[in-house]
Amino acid sequence: MNAEKSLRAGLVGLGSMGRHHARVLAGLDGVELVGVVDPMGDKNGWAQGAPVLSTVEELLELGVDYAVVACPTALHEEVGLQLAGAGVAALIEKPVADSVEGARKLVEAFESRGLVAGVGHIERCNPALRSLRSRLEAGELGEIFQVVTRRQGPFPHRIADVGVVKDLATHDIDLTGWVTGQTYTSIAAHTIHKSGRPHEDMVSAVGRLSGGAMVSHLVNWLSPLKERFTSVTGERGTFIADTLTADLTFYSNAAVTTEWEALQAFRGVSEGDMIRYAIPKREPLLVEHELFRDAVLGEPADICTLRQGMRTVEVAAAVLESAATGRSMELKAEEFAGHGV
Repeated sequence: MNAEKSLRAGLVGLGSMGRHHARVLAGLDGVELVGVVDPMGDKNGWAQGAPVLSTVEELLELGVDYAVVACPTALHEEVGLQLAGAGVAALIEKPVADSVEGARKLVEAFESRGLVAGVGHIERCNPALRSLRSRLEAGELGEIFQVVTRRQGPFPHRIADVGVVKDLATHDIDLTGWVTGQTYTSIAAHTIHKSGRPHEDMVSAVGRLSGGAMVSHLVNWLSPLKERFTSVTGERGTFIADTLTADLTFYSNAAVTTEWEALQAFRGVSEGDMIRYAIPKREPLLVEHELFRDAVLGEPADICTLRQGMRTVEVAAAVLESAATGRSMELKAEEFAGHGV
């Protein structure tokens, strides 16, 4: 990082996620948290001493290099467009918008002005998934056959404006594309409503990726068990990532020999060695902020772009449409720069 320049940062939203952004921003090297926007004020003392403002206009008057958008999803489009119009870079919490149209407007607004913008898909900064992605990129698994995710737990009372697909399943949609470097080409889903809310609280989805791999996602707010499970199975075995503990384990396929491997067809599976990797475990939110800060400074940084965030919203919309119509949805296998869906 270029330590000579200190960036002026703002935060929009001081709720359950915003308070964590405020904490990290207040201690981030090379960054000064100059203001926080929340019409409800700071009843809990989460603003880290920064002035608490009522409107985005007031924040812009303070002069900021970038802002983190952590307000309710339904407001992402409006706030993001305000920031883009003022020439301010933005890190927008996931999902980037509550509709495909809103996501496209944000992409156009920031790209047309040449502004740095990203989406807070925090799982990209989970140590287990970062290690998994690098191992897949290195070809350690060979051909990828299947990705399975399970994201289950009790209902979070903080969520009122979206259902489990947009709030939680977007994590799995994004991380699946990101770790594999592939895009979704089809998706089929079922949802149920059991908690008396207007939005779905459980979804089961299956699909296919552009490289031919199958995907399966189970996501709900109805389980007393909290689970964050990702497995990737391929020629050489299976990687399992637990993103609650940030552990990554590899179960090898002993039937795949290393000698003359290039000349042999895949012949089957037998149980081999199990390896649990030792991984440095830094806080994912801090890593996310460091990457975005570096991107704003013009340095190479692997952030989730708005286009990748938009693609995730498109897949989530297809999940909901499939559940509503009972049809499997086909998706265009677009490829964006870098990894991501």
